[in-house]
Amino acid sequence: MEFCDECGSMMRSEDGTWVCQSCGNEQIRDESANYVVTEDQEESEIVDVSDAEDQGLPSTETRCPECGNNRAYWYMQQIRAADESETRFFVCTECEHKWREDDH
Repeated sequence: MEFCDECGSMMRSEDGTWVCQSCGNEQIRDESANYVVTEDQEESEIVDVSDAEDQGLPSTETRCPECGNNRAYWYMQQIRAADESETRFFVCTECEHKWREDDH
């Protein structure tokens, strides 16, 4: 399993590369590593932020690295081991750019 460096979503293996289904980011797959390719995420694991306002996601003051807007919706999701902190994800209220913030 591989996670997107841009938005943190689970990536899909396609023709020797990892492709993010959320933001389209592509990464070259390390052929020397051992991977187990599984089926899609369960529906309950997927966070669709395209209608963040309609979902009632909270917003906060933070600067978007893409457009400079100072407001973004946010949510937290456990993407690493259970004994590590959750990852904060942000979605710009203007351009809908997605980014994440880790504790380390």
